[in-house]
Amino acid sequence: MNIDEKNISLENRRAGEEVNYPIFLKGEFDDAEKFMPMPTPTGDAPFRLDIKKVIEDSLEKEMVFHVVGDSGSAKDLSFQRLLAQQLIKQSREGRTEDRPQFLYHLGDIVYDHGEAHEYAAQFFEPFEEYPGPIFSIPGNHDGEINPLSETPYESLDAYMQVFCSKEPIDVPFSKGSSRKSMIQPNVYWTLNTPLANIVGLYGNVAKFGVIKPDQREWFVHELKEAAKQKDDCALIVCVHQSPFSADTNHGSSLAMVDFLEQAYTEADVKPDLVLSGHVHNYQRFMRRYSDGTKVPYIVAGAGGYTVLHPIASRNDASIDTDSALLKNVVLQKYCTKQYGFLKLKIKKKMGALRLIGEYYTIPRGAEPDTGFTAELFDRFEFPVRRPEPVLCL
Repeated sequence: MNIDEKNISLENRRAGEEVNYPIFLKGEFDDAEKFMPMPTPTGDAPFRLDIKKVIEDSLEKEMVFHVVGDSGSAKDLSFQRLLAQQLIKQSREGRTEDRPQFLYHLGDIVYDHGEAHEYAAQFFEPFEEYPGPIFSIPGNHDGEINPLSETPYESLDAYMQVFCSKEPIDVPFSKGSSRKSMIQPNVYWTLNTPLANIVGLYGNVAKFGVIKPDQREWFVHELKEAAKQKDDCALIVCVHQSPFSADTNHGSSLAMVDFLEQAYTEADVKPDLVLSGHVHNYQRFMRRYSDGTKVPYIVAGAGGYTVLHPIASRNDASIDTDSALLKNVVLQKYCTKQYGFLKLKIKKKMGALRLIGEYYTIPRGAEPDTGFTAELFDRFEFPVRRPEPVLCL
């Protein structure tokens, strides 16, 4: 039994019937024709943002940040507000070295159609008191267009004003929020930090994602550039549509798995971590490659949308597990019943990098504006650029 199999969670074992591997859903789910034209970048290629332009704190030895996806909800915002309160609490309380310095959002910030008038309630109000900057990639809902809208608009119009401004300014539809616009250079872009290069992709509006040749060429180039700093910086890839998933609402994305694997091969580079949302739960996978490399793939999409997604049962006739693309991928831990968020820490000690992750959940029955505290559900730790990750569960 290898390390991946040993680390399958107790929850998985008790469930028995639930899968401990990613799945594809059977049937025709190709909606790639829904591709929306991309907005004009506000920055210059290769679309990079140095975090020092946004954060003055020293990040040379240690960096801590939050990660969450799918926090928007047009139906019920109560779960999102509970989660946002805990993000704010963690950023203000406890030891200074454990406080996250920023939030990276994995998309689907606003449901259902990325409309400007939804940003105040779904983004600015709940995150008003979050003390750090908020970076992001768009999700499919952020790029959708409401066919019933009385005011015509283009895909990602509002997103660009909120996150891709040329300079920090007040957002006119924020209803007076003090949070200024972010200065990301494009909808796909790289955040350069002293300890990690975070490469964000945009999968457009298709359920399983579509990435065209221009973005693919950019991504391969960014992988190669990041590899030049492999001894000093972790390489983290973010994409909204989950490459691997064991849920019954989306399942794994063949388009994203195919795209990533081909890009890794062309660049001769593999990331240290892949983060995604889209699926409304938490899943931690480990992908093992033939050369011994292991890459964690984490789904962190339980950010507040009303409906959470279950894990497939082994005897479910609607799932497909035979694809070679799903081999050597193990689901090590998952949470489908509670909302939650990820906190990542990257530390440099004696020249070596370590990545530490903690996933927190909102307690059942938690009430807004009360003294409750998010509960630690999962913890993992491994050295960056080492052949054998060491996990602590």
